[in-house]
Amino acid sequence: MSRYRISRADLPFAREFLENPRGPASHGLQRVLNRMRTDVAGGKYVLVVREPHRRWVLARLTGRRGAPVELIPEHEFDDLLEAERTVFRLRWKALTGEALAP
Repeated sequence: MSRYRISRADLPFAREFLENPRGPASHGLQRVLNRMRTDVAGGKYVLVVREPHRRWVLARLTGRRGAPVELIPEHEFDDLLEAERTVFRLRWKALTGEALAP
């Protein structure tokens, strides 16, 4: 069984997420999110809590079980929705090779 591949046809779902990261998500958007979340390759972008409910920092998973995440301290957020949009954009680019318009 092959994995779902995100493509340009999914751009409406990307816009849906960027407009409202908290949902509810349509079936199409949920399919895209499931693909992004189940990517097993190293280098997946995540958020790390610096201060609960107040500050987050961008990080990357190494792909090695038990290895610490690689923090990207120049990308710190005090707005969770903006942080989630950033992670979505980075994962989109990693999976499609194309950047989403801001």
